[in-house]
Amino acid sequence: MLLKIYRSFFFLVPLLLLFSCSEYQKTLKSTDTKAKYAYAEKLYEEKDFKRANKLLTQIGPSYVGKPQGERVSFFLANSYFKIKDYNFAGYQFERFLKSYPRSDKASEAAFLGAKSYYLLSPRYSLDQTDTDKALIKLQNFINAYPESTFLAEANVMAKELTIKKEKKEFEIAKQFTKLGGSYILDYNIAAIASLENFISDHPGSIFREEAYFLKLKAATNLALNSTDNKKKERLDEAKTAYDLLLKSYPESKFGKQAAELAQLLNKELDRFNQIEETISK
Repeated sequence: MLLKIYRSFFFLVPLLLLFSCSEYQKTLKSTDTKAKYAYAEKLYEEKDFKRANKLLTQIGPSYVGKPQGERVSFFLANSYFKIKDYNFAGYQFERFLKSYPRSDKASEAAFLGAKSYYLLSPRYSLDQTDTDKALIKLQNFINAYPESTFLAEANVMAKELTIKKEKKEFEIAKQFTKLGGSYILDYNIAAIASLENFISDHPGSIFREEAYFLKLKAATNLALNSTDNKKKERLDEAKTAYDLLLKSYPESKFGKQAAELAQLLNKELDRFNQIEETISK
């Protein structure tokens, strides 16, 4: 008995799928807008977003200015989001908000529009245009809907994108430090300038402590390899960089390495001062 039921079910499933596809194709080619709307809504509620999206795209212009227009517009935007076409999702959510700013769905649309750009944001080493756009959209959402149930998630996403942008800037400055090494002074000068800008621009960054240390490292390399007429000034600047690191992070994880650099600086300062004293006698 169970085997017969199983066989019947196995036989019926393809028939149902065939009927569904046939009904969808027939509706897709139809000129009956109301029938398309009803079937699109049915597909949407069944979470068949790909097929619903095609129907909604067809009927969208016909419902502009009509009572069902708001519902169609949101379904269309959200169906793009559900099928992971985030470029079109972001655009359609923007259109929805411009057309229906007082909608009960406005908060959700603003959040999902921002999230669309968040999901388009690439890895930190690539162009961050979509990241910038996502941060603007997220901040606008946070400001406009401070009581939204999506607020916590929006804050998490905004923080993640902020760190990503900081990482890009930090890695550029860090690269100057690597390129400079001990002998290429121009790269050390560029590293110091980049790291100073990073520290100034991102006071709460998770990369700030390392930025202070790398500034000290670049300043030490620059000072130790400078000509005598610039050495004293640059040694003092490097020692200032060391003091700033310890002042900002007394228990710094770079403390041991920083202390070793400070010893080199003090040793070179002593040697330099001895030479100066000898010359002055």
